[in-house]
Amino acid sequence: MLTTKDKHVVVAADFAGYPLKEYVKAHLEKNGWQVIDLTPDKDATPMYHRAGFLVGSKIAEGEFEKALAFCGTGMGIHVAASKLPHVHAAVAESVRSAKRAAAANGCNLLAMGGFWTAPRLGQAMADAFLQTNLGDGYEDW
Repeated sequence: MLTTKDKHVVVAADFAGYPLKEYVKAHLEKNGWQVIDLTPDKDATPMYHRAGFLVGSKIAEGEFEKALAFCGTGMGIHVAASKLPHVHAAVAESVRSAKRAAAANGCNLLAMGGFWTAPRLGQAMADAFLQTNLGDGYEDW
């Protein structure tokens, strides 16, 4: 399994989440992360349900510890990914909720909405989610 401790993450987006995914992906790679992007390219981006199944399957099959998913609201891709076994997905719209999803709820997939999330906020949410493990950070609440 590729873990966040070793700075590995898998991502996918639909057409609406594609721009946010690109900002977050560039930020992570700049900070030493190995990002496996399942989104083929901007012109061939799948709809949210296909992207959700793609990224969720990597968690379900035990290939990755955590994933990031992007669509317009974060909700559609979250629902699709959550249908797979062992996927515990969350939609977040703040750094605190992203961290809490990992620390208190044990979520392994974070969904973000490109319609609502600015690039820098998305980058900060990804950092918080990927660097937090179940049980971490309770002193911050």
